Amino acid sequence: MNIKTILIILGEPNSTFSEILFKNFKKIKQNKRTNIVLVGNIELFRAQMKALKYKILLNEIYEIKQAQKSIINIINVEYKFKTAFSKISNRSNSYIEECFKFGLKLAQKDKSMAIINGPVSKKHFLDKKFPGITEYVAKKTNSKDPVMLIYNEHLSVSPLTTHVPIKKVANFIKREKIINSVNKINNFYKFKLGKFPKIAVLGLNPHCETNDKISEEKKEIIPAIKYLNKKNITISGPYSADSFFLKKNINNFDVVIGMYHDQVLTPIKTLFKFNAINITIGLPFVKITPDHGPNHEMIGKNKSDPSSINYALKFLNKLR
Repeated sequence: MNIKTILIILGEPNSTFSEILFKNFKKIKQNKRTNIVLVGNIELFRAQMKALKYKILLNEIYEIKQAQKSIINIINVEYKFKTAFSKISNRSNSYIEECFKFGLKLAQKDKSMAIINGPVSKKHFLDKKFPGITEYVAKKTNSKDPVMLIYNEHLSVSPLTTHVPIKKVANFIKREKIINSVNKINNFYKFKLGKFPKIAVLGLNPHCETNDKISEEKKEIIPAIKYLNKKNITISGPYSADSFFLKKNINNFDVVIGMYHDQVLTPIKTLFKFNAINITIGLPFVKITPDHGPNHEMIGKNKSDPSSINYALKFLNKLR
């Protein structure tokens, strides 16, 4: 089903996300079939717009059916603020929670809706209760085992473990987890992008070797790859991560499965910078997080790169 409404949950109010949206909306050409609806405080959004000297026409609505395709729509969520931009703190937590609660409820009811969420503070909003926004949204939608896919049309990556400390990563490298992640990614490409992806799997240990009695490659990773090959999934590995991201290698694949967060996110950001998006696979709807955080050091400076939100909107407009 084509995406008819893109719901943008504004997230942390004291971030660069509003600036990035202003830059994008200033030049955006509305798609004839897609509504854009923001969920957040309209007065704060206008105050930030004024502070950064942008002029974007907003249409305040109270339900989705009032949305118009020729304008940026917004559903207001109450929030008391003193200045357009402040320091990030726990003060915005209940507001962010309400934005997510409202947006997730709408998206669960309507399969033609997709969500883009603005960044949140792991320190203040998630407060160690969730390792990341991926896990937070999964919990709120009763979704099991979500998969993080950092997507670029030329090459995407997926960390098998997300925000797990390095000393604990090996505990999560399990055959069943690899099979589950690969199946979800393969189905996403197949049914949403109309493509059968070529998937590479990286090893955990340097050169995929270890002198220990237990080898994660031999015990968990290789058996998972062999099983998936029998299911007609195009997958190979494990490959040594130190040399895998050379051009001659990555040109042969669509997706790279890494064993931990920085093993694959560092090279993908080096290759594509902000031309990538964070897709959460395994939810009742499509959810994207632009590939940047609140970036408190850049708030109010009007110097942030809008590439990721632009990439997200273009991606959703071509999604099946």
